[in-house]
Amino acid sequence: MIEDQLAEAIRDALGALGVQPVPDHVQLERPARREHGDWSSNVALASAKATGRNPRELAAELCAYLGDHQPDHVASVEVAGPGFVNFHLQDSWLHDLLRQVAAEGVDHFAANGFGQGTSVIVEFVSANPNKPLHGGHARGACLGDSVARLLDRCGYAVTRETYLNDRGVQMGLFAESLAARARGEEPPDDGYMGDYLIEWAAEMPVDADPFEWGYQRALQSHRDTLDRVNIHFDVWFSERSMVADGKIEAALEDLRSRDVVFEEDDATWLRTTDYGDDKDRVLVKSDGDLTYLAPDIAYHRDKFGRADTLIDIWGADHHGYVPRMRAAMQALGHDTDELDIIITQLVDLERGGEKVKMSGRSGDMVTFDEIIDEVGGDAARFTYLMQSADSRQTIDLDLVAARVMENPVFYVQMAHARLCSIQRKAAEAGFAMPDVAEVDLTPLTHERELELLRTLSDLPEQVVLAAADRAPHKIATWVRELAAAVHGFHHDCYVVGDGVSPALTDARLALVEAARVGLVVGLDLLGVAAPESM
Repeated sequence: MIEDQLAEAIRDALGALGVQPVPDHVQLERPARREHGDWSSNVALASAKATGRNPRELAAELCAYLGDHQPDHVASVEVAGPGFVNFHLQDSWLHDLLRQVAAEGVDHFAANGFGQGTSVIVEFVSANPNKPLHGGHARGACLGDSVARLLDRCGYAVTRETYLNDRGVQMGLFAESLAARARGEEPPDDGYMGDYLIEWAAEMPVDADPFEWGYQRALQSHRDTLDRVNIHFDVWFSERSMVADGKIEAALEDLRSRDVVFEEDDATWLRTTDYGDDKDRVLVKSDGDLTYLAPDIAYHRDKFGRADTLIDIWGADHHGYVPRMRAAMQALGHDTDELDIIITQLVDLERGGEKVKMSGRSGDMVTFDEIIDEVGGDAARFTYLMQSADSRQTIDLDLVAARVMENPVFYVQMAHARLCSIQRKAAEAGFAMPDVAEVDLTPLTHERELELLRTLSDLPEQVVLAAADRAPHKIATWVRELAAAVHGFHHDCYVVGDGVSPALTDARLALVEAARVGLVVGLDLLGVAAPESM
C-alpha cells in the first residue's frame, strides 16, 4: 500500500539525517483539503523534540532529502504549517491500486491478517426466548453480525453466539401466559399480553407442555426472523445447560477459591468493590435462589474457556450491569481488555411522522419481522448500521421503504446496479472485460475517475479501524462515499460510445470492475446484498 511505501521512505530519510531513534510507526493522514496533497505526516513534529531540532526545519530537511531520493509515485514533497510533510502523488499510485483491487477481487481486497491467531466470541441478540424479536433487538442483531463479519475479514477466528435465558421467573410467566391463552383466558396480571401469544397458543397441541413447547416456538421465531436478514449463530447457548452441567456451581467455587466471595445476611456476595464496582453484588439470595449475575458469570467463564476475547453486545437497559461484569471477570483473573462490552442505545421508529411504540411484554410493539416486511431486510440492516451504536437512533420507516435516491441503501445499491449495467452494455457493444494487468491505465485522468480510486483506497484502512473499534457505521459511511463517487463517474464519464477510444473504454471498464468489487466487499461487511439491477 502507498502508505507503507511513504512511511518506509520517511524512516529511511530520518535515518539518513541522523534522527535517532527512528520511529517504528510513522503516522500518515489524508489532508482535509486536496490542495494540501494526497498524504501528510507529522513525523517532524513528533521527532523534533527528541533531537533538539526545530520541527519546521526538520520537515524542510526531510522534504529536501525525499526530493533528492524521490519514492515511487511521488510528484513533490512540501512543508506545511509548523512542520507537516505533505506528499503530492502522481496518478500512477491510483492506477497501481486499481490493479491491486482487480487482482485481489472480492475475496481478498481489504482483507488482512490483523487478528490472525486470536479467537473471538461475539455474543449478541440474547433475547429472552418468550416473545418475537422486536425493533430494539434488531439493532443489536445487525451490529453483532457486522462486527463478526469485520473480524472475519481481519483474520480472527470468530464464533457468533447468542445466550438463551431459558430458566427463571420470566420463562415461568411466559408459560403461564401461553397456557392461559390456550384456555381462552387472559394472562396473569404480571404475565405477557402480546397478540403473538394468541397465535402461538392456537398452534400449541393440547397435550403439549406450555413451557417446553413455548420455548421451542420462541426459538423458532427468532431463527426464522434472523434467517431473513442472513444472520446465523454458531452457538445457541442455553442457561439451563449450565445448571445440568454444574457450571454455575463450578464458577462459584472458582470465585470462592480466589477469596472474592463472602457470606452476609444469609446471602452469598461477590466482592466487586475490589475491582471498581460501586457496591458488592449478591450471587445467591438468602432464599437460595441465584441472582441473574451468578449464571452470567458462569457463562462468561465458560466462554473464556473457548476464546481469547469476548465481545458482548447489550441493550441500553444493561448499561449499569457493565461494571459488575467487568469486576467479576477481573475476579476470575481476566484482563478487562479481554472483555469488550458494547451498549447499543435506543432506537425510535417513525411512520407517517408519528413515533411507533416498541414495548415488549405488553405486546404493544413493532416486531423485527414487521420491519423487514415493510422495508426489506437489506434496508433494515443498512439503516440500523448507519450510526454509531452509542448514539440514539431515529428511523423513518417511510423513507427507508422508499425506492428513491434519498434513501441511503437504495442509493448505494443503485450504484452497484449501475456498474453492472455498464458492464452489460459494454458486452452488448462487443467489449469484453479486459485483463486489468495488461490494460494501459494512463488514460484514467478525469477527476471523477481519480476520486473513485481515492475512495477505493480508503477501504483497507477503514476495515481495520471498524474492526478494532467495533464500528460498522464506518463502513456504512464509506460505502455511501463510494456510491457518490460511482454516481458522479456514471454521470460524467462515458465508458462506451462516440468519442470514447477503445483504450479509454478498456481502462474505464477496469475501473468499473474495481469499483464494483469495492461495493460488494463493503456491502457484504454490512450483511447487505449488491443487486445487479434495481
